[in-house]
Formats: sequence, structure tokens, C-alpha cells
Amino acid sequence: MDTIEQLISDFQERPLPMVSPRLATLPDASNMARVIIGMRRSGKTYLLFQEMQHLVAKGVDRSHILYVNFEDDRLQPLGPDVLDRMLETFYRLDPAARSEGAYLFLDEIQAVDGWSRFARRVLDTESARLYVSGSSAKMLSTEVATEFRGRGYAVELLPFSFAETLLYKNMELPASKPGARLRSQLEAAFTDYLRVGGFPDVQDLDEAERIQTLQDYVQLVLLRDIIDRHEVKNAHAVRFFALSLLQSSSSLTSVNRLANDLKSRGVAVGKDTLYDLLDYFTDAFLLFTVPVFNRSLRVREANAKKVYAIDPGLAFAVAPAGVSNLGARLENAVYLELRRRLRGTRDGAISYYSTSADHEVDFIVGDPETGQATQLLQICADLSRADTREREVCALEEAMNETGLSESTIVTMHDAEDVNIADGVIHVVPAWAWMLGV
Repeated sequence: MDTIEQLISDFQERPLPMVSPRLATLPDASNMARVIIGMRRSGKTYLLFQEMQHLVAKGVDRSHILYVNFEDDRLQPLGPDVLDRMLETFYRLDPAARSEGAYLFLDEIQAVDGWSRFARRVLDTESARLYVSGSSAKMLSTEVATEFRGRGYAVELLPFSFAETLLYKNMELPASKPGARLRSQLEAAFTDYLRVGGFPDVQDLDEAERIQTLQDYVQLVLLRDIIDRHEVKNAHAVRFFALSLLQSSSSLTSVNRLANDLKSRGVAVGKDTLYDLLDYFTDAFLLFTVPVFNRSLRVREANAKKVYAIDPGLAFAVAPAGVSNLGARLENAVYLELRRRLRGTRDGAISYYSTSADHEVDFIVGDPETGQATQLLQICADLSRADTREREVCALEEAMNETGLSESTIVTMHDAEDVNIADGVIHVVPAWAWMLGV
């Protein structure tokens, strides 16, 4: 029995694993490839298993389902014909699947050169539903957009949202405003979420193990998806730059400043290289960048960008010992939730806003090219200080006047009220409620 046949047989003999529910959904159209993209360890494989469970529950014959992980060490090195051999072996083992319909789940497919051409051929010539996953954003921006030409649907999967962590803990999601006891439980759970984060496999670890595991995730991404994939020679610069960015999560970041910092520490690396590395980090979903809201592309590109980590728990794990950064992790969590809610929208839908008086609003949702805005959000863990409250309200009031919006939101840890201003209202909302849409 060759390796591919062994892998297929092993999968068919194993029961499908139990999974914690994910709220991300895959389309039901039979003639489209479903492409799941996200950072390693975010749960892409288990979303595939969740989809397999749905199919089996609908009556699909388990033998018609193929699953292969292309980072399995038994497949290495991957030959140029690995995909064709996999498919023909599968049909040889289950000939009925070719006529009755097959369900192909190809995990970490970016490891195979030419995968998108193979996928397109399967869609065109086989009676098969195709599901692929990978840890590269280019699977969305390049292959899906060009090779599939409207027959690929990409789903970006982030680590657990706050709602998904509640489901993992078997807590019921409130459908309306909860009572005092449940509200206290939700507040405590959200505080835990900002420290633990949403990576599925760390949910039940103690703090020391969790921090070490999350730090190992960062090193794995840097090695597999940056250093190896892009053949980067200066591994020290990669690690230092990535750590500097992650520790600056929720802050404005200047590549020029970080280049000078590296130079002062004796790490020789040019600014062009750092810009390339930043692209690699975002492609691997380690972090995201957010530009200023401005109709001019030149201004958006020239101004400093804000950086957000893939997960608030990961940001906590790489922070210097003794540094809490609660407000930064809260802002990071809000950004990720906005990103989940705005799936399928164009790039640049989330920006930060600088008023004409140079006051900053953390998030504006809209189209910078047309100047049209739909949401303004300010993030502040604690509004109890009068000067803090005045600063946050003033920035939002200016932004509302300039964008024409009559409502905006301040997301806090605990406060809840409505602040009436001359031309509208500012809703102050506790983070757990905003995250759950309550």
C-alpha cells in the first residue's frame, strides 16, 4: 500500500473528531470551491471536520469524503503529480464517488505548487465538491480571484471570537439583555478572553503553558510561512521585527523608526526588506495593518498605519513580563470582531480617523475612496476619569461633524450610557455586549 492510499484508508477508518461549533459558515453552492484561509492553529482543519459532520448528517456516504493534509510529513517531499495521484487513488478505492459525487477536503493546500489549476480542473470536469484550506492570504487575493473566476468562495477564519469561546465553554449566548447574574458571568468571561484569546488548543491550558504555546505559534509561522516560504536569510531580523510589531499592537507603527531601532541593536536590514517582511506577516495572518481614512491613496500609503495582532491572547503572550496593556488588547479584540462582521467587503473598509483638529478615532468603517462612512468607534477601557471622558467624546463629536454621522460608539470594559451631543448621540457600550450584539 503506497503512502497516499494509506493516508486515505487511515482517514476512512477514523471517526470524525468532535468539534466546538464555529459561527463561520461555508456556502452551499455545489459548483464553487470553498477556500478557508487563516493563520495556523486558528481552527481551519476543524472547520473542515465540522462541514464533514454536516454532510454525513445529511446522508452523504462517508466513503465519498476525501481528506488530505498536505503538510503531513509522510507526503514530503511533495511531488509535482501528488494531486493527480491522490484523486485517482481515491476514485480507485471508491469508484462510486466519481458518478455519485465526491467531497474533497484538501488541507494546507498552499504547500502544493499549481494547486489552483488542479482545483479549477476538478470543478470543470468532476462531479465533486471542493474544500481547500491554507495559511496564505494570497489564496484569496490571487488564486481565488484569478484562477477560479467567480467559482471560488473564500472564508477568512480567525481564532475563536468571544461568542465562540462561550460556546466552547458550553455557555448559552444571550438573545437579549441578560440579568445581573449572567451579565457578571459575561463580564468575567470577556476579561478572560482578552488574556487567553481565541486559539482553540490553548483554551484549557494553564497560563504558563498557554503563553509558551502561543509564543511557539509565532515561531512556527515565522519559520514555515516567512523564512522557509520566502527564503529569507536574516532570521534574526525577521524575529525581532515581528516581535516589535506584535508588542506594538493597537499602536501607530513606523517602519522607519523600527529600522533605526534594529540598526541601533546591530541588526543590519534595509527599509525595503522590512516592508517586504510586513507584507509576509500580513499574508501569513500573523498581524493586520489599518490605514488612515483618507480619499487620497498617496496619503493612506504615506501615513503611519496601526497594527493589530491576530489574537488578543497572542498579543498578551508576547508582551514584556508585567505589562498588561488592557486597553490595547481591548482595541485589538474590537478590530478582529469588526473584521469578522465585515467579511466580504473591500480592503480598507476599516480605517482609523484623524480629525481636522488632529484628534484620533480608533475605527471608522466605510469607503475611504468615496469618503462615505457608516460607523465610528472609539475604544476606551475606563471612562471614569473626567479628562479621559472629555477627550474621547470630543474626538468622536468632531469626527461625527466631519463625516455627517449622527451616531457613534465608545466600547468600554464596563460602562453603559448614552451621551447626547448637539447633533446626535454617542452610545457607551460594555465590550461583552458589543461583541455579542446585545
